[in-house]
Amino acid sequence: MNPVLDLALTVLIGVLLIGGAFWMLTAALSMFHARDSFSRINVLSPATGLGLPMIVIGAVLQHTRTSGLDPVVLVKTLLTVLALIIVSSIASNVLARAAYLSGSPVDPRTAPQDLARAPGEGEQEPHSEER
Repeated sequence: MNPVLDLALTVLIGVLLIGGAFWMLTAALSMFHARDSFSRINVLSPATGLGLPMIVIGAVLQHTRTSGLDPVVLVKTLLTVLALIIVSSIASNVLARAAYLSGSPVDPRTAPQDLARAPGEGEQEPHSEER
């Protein structure tokens, strides 16, 4: 392999793996600052929708760099990334709905709470208090 291409691929793999790990670490640390279950679910979404696919793509590029291109691995990777993105968004929605229906408390500073009011009841104003 061309040394310049090998160096560029190595840098790209490093950026993808470190970037994905950064998204996961940022989400994990942000979970400590989330005020309620809905905020925690919201914090986790970018990590599963962006961080995990970056790690998977970086790992597959490294595998391709060392072992060569395998069409089966490429198809599995594309299906995995697509599944991660779709399942992440659906899971976030289902978790938030389950948390709301279970009566999980909502931080009073969260506004508007569209699920907490009947349709046509008017708009809620966001709170202006600081954390």
